[in-house]
Amino acid sequence: MKRYNVTVNGNIYQVEVEEVKGEFTSAPQPVASQAPKAAPQAQKAAAPKKSNASGEKVTSPMPGTIVKINATNGATVKKGDVLFVLEAMKMENEIMSPVDGVVADVNVAKGAAVNTGDLLAVIG
Repeated sequence: MKRYNVTVNGNIYQVEVEEVKGEFTSAPQPVASQAPKAAPQAQKAAAPKKSNASGEKVTSPMPGTIVKINATNGATVKKGDVLFVLEAMKMENEIMSPVDGVVADVNVAKGAAVNTGDLLAVIG
């Protein structure tokens, strides 16, 4: 038996490998082993909340993480103003206002993970 250290996703596992000499058999013999420990999971930011405000709804066009919020409740915005910056697939995407109006409700916080169609804000 030979021992090796194998690194997977930053975790180091020690494995033993048996060198087989002679004829190759198609049915390997089962070997008892200890399963590796699961990697710790990252904490998730708070999910977007529901809104009772009426007006034009701004939703997430794709899954990602909110990295910047330019919109605040009560702020006046024009069509095309950048309301949020969404990081998806290592790219930053600007989420712009679809209409002129006043921001009635901002439904996400910086660092929040959002899915396609999640409500980000309401413009009244």
